[in-house]
Amino acid sequence: MNQYFRHKMRGKSPFIIVGFVLFGILAVGALAILFGYIVMSLWNWLMPELFDLPTITYWQAVGLFILAKFLFGFGSGGGSGGKKSHEKQEMSCDNRRNKKSDFSKWEHYDKFWEEKGEEAYQNYVKEIDLDNSQINNTSENSQRDDKS
Repeated sequence: MNQYFRHKMRGKSPFIIVGFVLFGILAVGALAILFGYIVMSLWNWLMPELFDLPTITYWQAVGLFILAKFLFGFGSGGGSGGKKSHEKQEMSCDNRRNKKSDFSKWEHYDKFWEEKGEEAYQNYVKEIDLDNSQINNTSENSQRDDKS
């Protein structure tokens, strides 16, 4: 870790490093003020008219914004995300595959088998075979008509 820090800060004076830290703190503060003001403005513009709710102060808006971030998440940041983004994408693909191969219809299989039994299954197979043979006969007849 010590080597990493030296590599990242090579050739930079302590004043520049302190400047970066102060700039970061100021930027975060400015964004917090901006988001609080935006939430307050939107709330006071829309909510009293739409839902007959009271207006809120700036600090209530900041609290509401923080509460919303806790409840709905802090977001995944931005940019490509590199390896983590790729892993999330793979996970979502796996979830889609699992949903497509969901065998929830089979949860009633055992109950059906106990109640209806082998006879109902055999009747079902006969119906499928009959339907398939009718389809095959129809296609063979149409091919004969085409050759004539």
